Amino acid sequence: MSSPFQVVVLGSGAAVPTSHRAPSSQYIVCNNRHLLIDCGEGTQTQMRKYGVHFQKISHIFISHLHGDHYFGLIGLLSTMNLLGRNQGIVIYGPAPLESILTAQFEAGMSKMSFNLKFIPLASSEKELILEDTHLKVFAFPLKHRIQTFGFLIEEKSSVLKLDLAAIKKAGIKQEHYRLLKQAKDVSLIDGTTIHYTDFTLPSLPPLKYAYCSDTAPFKELSLHVSDATVLYHEATFTNEHKDRAKKTCHSTAEQAASAALKLGVKKLYIGHFSSRYPTCEVHLSEATAIFPNTIIVEDGMKIIVK
Repeated sequence: MSSPFQVVVLGSGAAVPTSHRAPSSQYIVCNNRHLLIDCGEGTQTQMRKYGVHFQKISHIFISHLHGDHYFGLIGLLSTMNLLGRNQGIVIYGPAPLESILTAQFEAGMSKMSFNLKFIPLASSEKELILEDTHLKVFAFPLKHRIQTFGFLIEEKSSVLKLDLAAIKKAGIKQEHYRLLKQAKDVSLIDGTTIHYTDFTLPSLPPLKYAYCSDTAPFKELSLHVSDATVLYHEATFTNEHKDRAKKTCHSTAEQAASAALKLGVKKLYIGHFSSRYPTCEVHLSEATAIFPNTIIVEDGMKIIVK
């Protein structure tokens, strides 16, 4: 049985780390696939703190090249190497990241014990960047001071749900269940064909998790994540600092909530909070006034996508 579609928030703060909020990073498990989005300073320490098995990670997605989103990457890769990792890993991010990593490894005369593949992100449209039998991952552009991407993770169901009432009525043998669940017809010895469509239920819409890293509000976002189940959206500032948000191409909590309302998502999680705020009570108040089903993320929080 696959594990729940869940997200572990490893870092919920903005540019400056604090004692209770590390910079951005999220660990995602979807249909037994293990992904990492962003890797701010101290991410590997957060992984140990919150029980994340980082050697299971197969793909890493870096949203942009501001330090609070990738300064922990070289340390994480180095630790994986020191611990004898032999499974390859794929990194997606803005093109200059590849040369940054290469320069760091060369300066330290480090050689990875595992295959490290880099895939540059450059599209100005929503783009499918990863697909296998278990999930899809899309990258899409955001509106920030430098090239920045958001990510949409979509589960893929590998089996159908059986219509037990129809199966019982027709007397279908249990030995045929496996093929029916795999959307395959069953041919019996007497020439009869059991059509899977007659004994399975329509698939539920796939669960989708959207990660919107640093971004100013922009209307084109609806083209990328309008069908997401759960939205994570940065909310660096409160309305008190709305001008600062505009100047730095960030969002306020109210703007994040307005985006969630327009996108029609089920639940909104907000994070990437500026260290200037001792608490996030005002963020929550301003967001819930627009979108009631809003949750403030904290380091170590588990988000179940459902």
